Amino acid sequence: MEEHNATEFNDWCIGCGDFGILRSEELLTDELKLDYKNFVVVSGIGCSGKTPHFFPNKISGIHTLHGRALAFATGIKLSNPSMEVLVQAGDGDTFGIGAGHFVNAGRRNINMALLVHDNGVYGLTKGQASPTLHRGEKTKSLPKPNINDSINPIALALSVGYTFVARGFAYDVNGTKELIKKAIMHKGMALVDILQPCPSYNDINTNEWYRKRVYNLDIDPVVKSMDEVPQKINAAISRSYEWEEKIPLGVFYQNELVPTFEERLKENIPDYDVNYPAIQKIEEQGEANTVYEKLLQARKVA
Repeated sequence: MEEHNATEFNDWCIGCGDFGILRSEELLTDELKLDYKNFVVVSGIGCSGKTPHFFPNKISGIHTLHGRALAFATGIKLSNPSMEVLVQAGDGDTFGIGAGHFVNAGRRNINMALLVHDNGVYGLTKGQASPTLHRGEKTKSLPKPNINDSINPIALALSVGYTFVARGFAYDVNGTKELIKKAIMHKGMALVDILQPCPSYNDINTNEWYRKRVYNLDIDPVVKSMDEVPQKINAAISRSYEWEEKIPLGVFYQNELVPTFEERLKENIPDYDVNYPAIQKIEEQGEANTVYEKLLQARKVA
């Protein structure tokens, strides 16, 4: 992992929503006084993938492969559960090539947060339609209107097990900061889908277009009993489909009653939380000495 400097040259386009997201994160890191040695930002490929390079000083960042940010982040978190992991990825990165990792991260309920920079296009590669662009829309670089149905990130996350699901708007800097803070502090797998205007290639969902439509959600998203889960999920999914005239922002769902993947691992590996892989010797006297090796041996005996 490298330490990146926020003063490095920033080549995002003028007016890019990523500036708003980055500013939210800069304010957040100061406000939470994060332990930089135990905080890492992981990104994939795309305009959002550059975020770790522009992050505040002393934050460790890993710029990984297209669609694989969640896979890298999972490895980091499970190897060192004391590490705070924040994932940055684009909508194409997450819901296209990375869709399988997105689904399985929810099923596991890993204790980390994912921020999706959602602009409806592949901005880094000249504006092809991403999985979140609505069918029938024709952005400036498409020769014909998009013929594919769009993915609803909120509904998808709720259906596969994310226990914190929220939506922000890139130019609502303070509001997005608060959502990211809640996602980081949440116990479990968190998604913040951030509507992020792309001034270069998405000439439909512009900053002005969003500002006329966004409003703050008015539901109680917090699950206080597992009996409430179906009702809370159904209410959240229903509101997530509001789009053309009004677009809700805020927390759609939050449930800390579901065991995290780390807690599930501890059921099989009792000392996992105090003897996790990152602090173990890889080998001792030429033989593997990891928790995983011991677990495999136990299974063979069984």
